[in-house]
Amino acid sequence: MSTTTHRPAGHPGGVGTHADAPALTVHVRYFAGAAEAAGAAAETLALPAGATAADLLAAIRAAHGPAVGRVLEISSLLVDGTVREDHAAPLGAAATTVVGVDVLPPFAGG
Repeated sequence: MSTTTHRPAGHPGGVGTHADAPALTVHVRYFAGAAEAAGAAAETLALPAGATAADLLAAIRAAHGPAVGRVLEISSLLVDGTVREDHAAPLGAAATTVVGVDVLPPFAGG
């Protein structure tokens, strides 16, 4: 699987953007069924400063379609190693420019 970079709407330089807003670089890693649905093990997304987990999930759905959307609905997000349940909270602190997000679908194991 490959690593890709996407610049969704709202990103500086894209359609409907805030050109003076610094970007937030999000390194996303997909695991198990999430990687299969996304067609990639990892990718880098550029979002506007202050982007939330909900913004990230919307960008992933826009880039990869409904199959990944179904997986995202049941997946956990780890933002810089910490579980993120509040999707309305910003992905990083005000001065943060880079974050790592792991998308972990449920999986069996023991």
